[in-house]
Amino acid sequence: MSDKPLMTDQWSDRPTVLMDYERVRKALPVFRVMAVLVGLGLLLLVLEMVLKYGFGNPVLEWWQIPHGFLYMVYLGAVANLGFAARWSLLKMVGVMLAGVVPLLSFYVEHRVAQDVQRQLGSA
Repeated sequence: MSDKPLMTDQWSDRPTVLMDYERVRKALPVFRVMAVLVGLGLLLLVLEMVLKYGFGNPVLEWWQIPHGFLYMVYLGAVANLGFAARWSLLKMVGVMLAGVVPLLSFYVEHRVAQDVQRQLGSA
């Protein structure tokens, strides 16, 4: 048996072992910042689409490439936190996909941060 404490994931009753609490503590703020940036960037992208296709004004057309880059960094931040916290692949993919639905990344960021902080606090 491992000497590391067992935690239960909110998505299942299966016990999981958080491998490296220090790595999770470092990965969480990066994830939170990237989730907010991607959420705001996605809202800006939606505004760009409305302006371009609704009004024929492509004033924010330049935003597509920076938004794609931010999303890729977000994917890395999710993977970094997910592997450190020993999430299942399904949970990691779900959190990653939250970054493509407007406003959902804000909700998921809040829930993930609460869950991880709860796990860190009980360690």
